Amino acid sequence: MLFTLKWLILKIVCCYGSNGSGAEEPVHILAYYASWGPAKSQELEKVLSSIREGRYTRAKEMLFKLRNLDMPLKFEDVCNIAGNGVAPGRVHVARAMIKAGYVDNLRQAFSRYLYDGGPAYATGSEPAGETVVQLICRTGGIAVLAHPWALKNPVPAIKDLKAAGLHGIEAYRSDGKLSGLSDLADTYELLKLGGSDYHGRDDKEEPDIGSVDLPVLAFFKFLEVAQPIWRNAMMENFANTIERIPDLNGSKGCRRTSSGNDFCSMCLSSPELEETDDSQIEILQMVFSDIILSNRSCKTHIEQRAEITSRLH
Repeated sequence: MLFTLKWLILKIVCCYGSNGSGAEEPVHILAYYASWGPAKSQELEKVLSSIREGRYTRAKEMLFKLRNLDMPLKFEDVCNIAGNGVAPGRVHVARAMIKAGYVDNLRQAFSRYLYDGGPAYATGSEPAGETVVQLICRTGGIAVLAHPWALKNPVPAIKDLKAAGLHGIEAYRSDGKLSGLSDLADTYELLKLGGSDYHGRDDKEEPDIGSVDLPVLAFFKFLEVAQPIWRNAMMENFANTIERIPDLNGSKGCRRTSSGNDFCSMCLSSPELEETDDSQIEILQMVFSDIILSNRSCKTHIEQRAEITSRLH
């Protein structure tokens, strides 16, 4: 049974350095979550906040290097280009360079100054790729390595990330063709996905969003792996929400509910679960269809918790 066809995708920029090499390079890990979001959302948000702060620091470092190259830019202008609440990245610095007349287009900005290791390139506070993969797994997501062919040496990176829990790699290029890393995905039993890698660079050669022709079989293999992981994440969020419902946790009594439908409605009032799909709600209603709480038969919090969690798992 297909639970949902909606999901939330995060791209987390991190770093990878093979053992003993002493060199690190940026890697992009995609986190696929179900529509209701991750489990342990506070843990994920803490890491993402740290990365965002690092991006602000990185942007300032890039501007410092550009100033030394006689191309001064204002940090406020870069932030305005990025937009309200968006941590600025290289593409925003590049757009500011175009606006100031230092370069003609984004391609020129990157090829001359902002490429990895370039004269205006700077690193942020990116976590290790293995750490990010483990975080995604803990929070109920599917971890996928984006455009692995861009790595200097993808083989050890894929091997180490797989050991950390990696679920798949982008094996299909933007033209829908399999990359040379398809066999490596088979070796490590990884899902083969693909994406357009759209960044909004106004580049004629940049593929449009959703332009990748991904085979249907690859899509269903993805869902086969994702559904049980997403379901467990939803159940964990649901159980944690139950703990925070005053009517269930208080000692003065219980709110009267006459069916699993009422029970689900009460629990799903949590902001963490407000995006839960109708199909998932129906499943939960079936799980709790025989739960009836009344003032005459209140159980202690420990008893309630034990009964509910046993049904969830």
